[in-house]
Amino acid sequence: MTGLQVSDSDPDPREHHDEAGTQCRQPRRSRLLAAALRTVVALCLATTLTHVVLVFLHVAPPNAVSKRYGSQANAWVYPLFEQNWRLFAPDPDSVNRRILARTARTAPDGSTQVSSWLDLTAVDNSAVKHNVFPSHTTQNLLRRAWTSYVDTHGADDRADSERAVMMQKYLRNIAADRVAAHDHGATFGFIQLRVLTLPVAAQGATAGKRPPKPAEERLLPWWKVTPRGN
Repeated sequence: MTGLQVSDSDPDPREHHDEAGTQCRQPRRSRLLAAALRTVVALCLATTLTHVVLVFLHVAPPNAVSKRYGSQANAWVYPLFEQNWRLFAPDPDSVNRRILARTARTAPDGSTQVSSWLDLTAVDNSAVKHNVFPSHTTQNLLRRAWTSYVDTHGADDRADSERAVMMQKYLRNIAADRVAAHDHGATFGFIQLRVLTLPVAAQGATAGKRPPKPAEERLLPWWKVTPRGN
């Protein structure tokens, strides 16, 4: 009786099983990738739509919807997506401002040591003057922080809203970081700002007929900072 002989060219049954398993896994993996891609696209579309609607409510004229959802729109827009129309209707500054800062710390003997005033605006101006491509941070960070602080505080330096508190911390942190960098990481516990407003002189023939306006000085209260100065 002759036994069955298996030729070397005959396919191995295990190979058929592996190929079938691989073919089953590939469609399943493709379905998972497609589902993940659809989820990501849906989230992106939802985020984009939400962003457009909230920004529209922020810049739109006052209406019933913007009044009802104004707090949600402001929480989304500020401070990263602030909108204004100064690109189309620029409002150049009519004054020059100098923002100065000084710090205070408690010495080991318990006495309070107060530093001299550091002109933060002069530091920025110097960096802009000697830089062919000055950064937006150097040109506008401190100036815009002060403008936003004034808009939210008025003249009494009292923070009556969450945005006012945020802008106060923002201005304080900027000043503290600048002083710490200038003093090579010196530590301090308090910081105070002093702002000098100098009106820009009028141009033309009428300029000589007008008496120069005096400079205005505003001294802010002492603010407590962390030992690292931020």
